[in-house]
Amino acid sequence: MANPAASRRRFIKTLMLGLAGGWFLRRFFTLPAVPARLLVTVADADLPQRGALVFRQQRLALIRDQDQVYALSLVCTHLGCTLAVLPEALVCPCHGSRFDAAGAVQAGPASQALPRLRLQRQGDQWQVYDQPIGRG
Repeated sequence: MANPAASRRRFIKTLMLGLAGGWFLRRFFTLPAVPARLLVTVADADLPQRGALVFRQQRLALIRDQDQVYALSLVCTHLGCTLAVLPEALVCPCHGSRFDAAGAVQAGPASQALPRLRLQRQGDQWQVYDQPIGRG
């Protein structure tokens, strides 16, 4: 007959090793959180009523469309080229992808919409951060 105390010890030892291994694997494979980086700050009065401010170096556009304000990445989702901003569309000079002012794909080879960037209002200023937000 098996010794119940030995079986219990073996079970507890296996359980502890499994928990420690799980903790180690989670710790090893989890990326550390990176704080958001402020890209630009713009006064609300400087943002056109129906238009965009383009920040070429930061590769973003701050757009006001009626009552909605959003920040759009100007990095092509195909291969990462910086988009050219034209009155009728955002165009990739590398491979010809076209996006509308909301970031939706109009023509490929890009297949994904442009990400919107985190935008926060502080008083009478808009702050744009380098974190993309979900399209919703």
